Amino acid sequence: MCETRVLATHGTALISQCAECKVVYIWQNNLLFTFNMSRFNAFKKFVYDLEFDERSLPFPDGADRAVLRSPEDSISFAFTREEWMDFKWALDDASCMMEVYKIL
Repeated sequence: MCETRVLATHGTALISQCAECKVVYIWQNNLLFTFNMSRFNAFKKFVYDLEFDERSLPFPDGADRAVLRSPEDSISFAFTREEWMDFKWALDDASCMMEVYKIL
């Protein structure tokens, strides 16, 4: 793994990026997403077009969670409302920090 710099943290979401190869790492609890820049931007747009209430359903523990499908049909991710908002805020903040680093 590259040596990364943290771009954003919100709740259990942390987004970092390698200064050299520009790979973006999104850490969410025990999940790790890895993207190049174009895939990160596409993923961010995809997530921002989704609404929690439209994607959520009650889980066995009684909590409502938004389900986000992965490219692998047998794997989906589930976020509580708070995790979902933290995740979206982290994506937004990370994009802003990427722009700052471009300017520098």
